Amino acid sequence: MKIGTIELSSPLVQAGLAGYSDRAMRLVARRRGCPYAVTEALLDVIMLNGGEGLRKSVDINDEDHPVAGQIIGSDPAQMARAGVILANAGYDVVDVNLACPVKKIRNKARGGHLLSDVQTAIAIVRSVREAVPTNVPVTVKLRRGYDESAEATEAFWSILEAVFGCGIAAAAVHARTVEQKYAGVAHWPFLKDVKQRYPDRVILGSGDVFDAPSVVRMLRETSVDGIWIARGAIGNPWIFADAQRLLKGEDGTMLRPPDVLMQRDALAEHFMEAMRVHGEQLAGRRMRKMGIRYARFHPHGDEVKKAFIEVVSLRDWQRVLDQWYANDVPGVWPAKATVDLVNECGQ
Repeated sequence: MKIGTIELSSPLVQAGLAGYSDRAMRLVARRRGCPYAVTEALLDVIMLNGGEGLRKSVDINDEDHPVAGQIIGSDPAQMARAGVILANAGYDVVDVNLACPVKKIRNKARGGHLLSDVQTAIAIVRSVREAVPTNVPVTVKLRRGYDESAEATEAFWSILEAVFGCGIAAAAVHARTVEQKYAGVAHWPFLKDVKQRYPDRVILGSGDVFDAPSVVRMLRETSVDGIWIARGAIGNPWIFADAQRLLKGEDGTMLRPPDVLMQRDALAEHFMEAMRVHGEQLAGRRMRKMGIRYARFHPHGDEVKKAFIEVVSLRDWQRVLDQWYANDVPGVWPAKATVDLVNECGQ
C-alpha cells in the first residue's frame, strides 16, 4: 500500500486514538510489526497558540516513521496553519479528522460533525492541501455519514468526491455514522461501495477490526486497500504481526495469544516509553487504562485488571509485573530497562 509517495510494507495502520496513541503506544506497536501510525487528533488552536501545547502536540522521534499527524478544527485557515506546523516538524503525512463523534467536538463543529456542513468540510481539506508542502501527503478520516438519512449519505459522497479532487492521497472511512459513535455494528458493505466507486484511489477501512482475522475479513469482503486498526490495537501491539502472518497465507488456527513473557516485555517497554514522553506521574495515570486492556490476554485477566487500576507510579507498575508476569522467571524487567526507568525517575 502507498500513501502518496510513502510505500508501506503491509496494508495496516495504527489509528489515531484520543488518550491512547501517543508516541509510546506507536513505538511499542512498530517494534511488533506496525508499518504506519497516526497520532491522536491534535487540536489546531492548541498548536497555533504555541508554548507547552505545541510541544506536547509535536512528539515524534527518529524511530517513529512513517507517521501521520492528525489535525482537528473548524476553521479552514487555522487548520491550514496547523497542517504546515506538522509538516515542518517532520510528520510524513498530515491527516484531517472529519470523523470524531464525541459531544464536545460537536459543540465546536469539528470532526465528524463537519459531515453535516459540506462546504466547510471541503474548504478545510482544500486549505490544508494547498498550504502543506506538495511533497507531504494529505489524507482524510471520515465516517460514512452524519446519520442514516439519505441526505447524510449524499453529503458523504459530495465531500469525498471534492476532497479527492483537491489532491488528497487517501481516505480512511469508518463504517459507522457519527450518530452511532461506537455503538452497533459497523456497516462493512458501505466500505465495499466506496472502493467500487473509487477503484483507483487509496481507501482505508475502519470499524469492528478487533483481531487479526477481522483484518483479513475486511480486506477480503470490502476490497479496501488498507485497514485502519483503532480499538483493536489498544493493549494488543501483536495484532499487526498476526495479521501479516495471515495475509502471507499462514494457517489461522496456529495463531496463539501472546504468552505471559511476551506480555511482560511489552508492558515493561510501554511504561518506559510512556515515562519518556509524559514523566512518571502522568505515565502512571495514562498507563492504567493500557494495562487493563493488556490484561485481557492474561490467564487471570480479571485479577490483573484490578491490580492495574491501582497503579500510580513506576513502583506500582513493577509490583504488578512482579506479581502477575514473573512466570517463574527471575526478574521481570529487562536489566537495562530497569536502570533506564530508575534513572529517569530519580529513584
